[in-house]
Amino acid sequence: MQWARIKDLLPGQAGHSGATAKDNRLFVDAVLYRYRAGIAWRDLSTRFGDFRVVHTRHSRWSDKGVWQRVLEALAQDADDEYAMIDATIVRAHQHSAGAKGGIRQQALGRSRGGLSTKIHATVDALGNPTGFVLTPGQAHDLKGADVLLKDTPAQTILADKAYDAQARLIGPLLDKGKAVVIPPRATNRQPRAYDRDLYKARHLIENFFARLKQYRAIATRYDKTARNFLGAIHLAASMVWLA
Repeated sequence: MQWARIKDLLPGQAGHSGATAKDNRLFVDAVLYRYRAGIAWRDLSTRFGDFRVVHTRHSRWSDKGVWQRVLEALAQDADDEYAMIDATIVRAHQHSAGAKGGIRQQALGRSRGGLSTKIHATVDALGNPTGFVLTPGQAHDLKGADVLLKDTPAQTILADKAYDAQARLIGPLLDKGKAVVIPPRATNRQPRAYDRDLYKARHLIENFFARLKQYRAIATRYDKTARNFLGAIHLAASMVWLA
């Protein structure tokens, strides 16, 4: 049932331009297994084929936005009554550095704790993922909100007090007719009332991050490129929709 929902969204369909793929299902299973187990590509079981072919194909599909389009197709069923936004920091393995363009271009940040990446995400009213942005680990949470909430169809936005930015976020959302459920920071000189009962629903995005980090190669970033890491996140998030 799960495969039936996504198989026609993948490249290599009969009648499409290019070669017809015979092993899409095995390939998707290989990528999921690698990220779930948190192993090096070279340690993939031979039953998945040549690990170099699997890695190259994953890189190509990530670059072409295949995994993102799969998530977007599934997320068309999102409940847009509410949207929740948050971010989580994942540590990066030391081997994740060294890609072309340097660490900043690959959404890596260096701090006292080492290299890290921040995953910004939105989920719908049921806790299903709808969008992602990667930044270096030290970036402010508002960096993700600038992108993910710019054109959100949700009528109500739930977020923690890190998003309490009147001019940058809250004001523009209110001007668009959105409702905002964001507690004010303690330093805010003009505290804003918010729906405390509705705010309790924000645990859904925390639950989603917990599910995402069940993939060990996402909980600790192994990928050198932001492109491949984000592709894996889109694929793992698609599995949440299919669960």
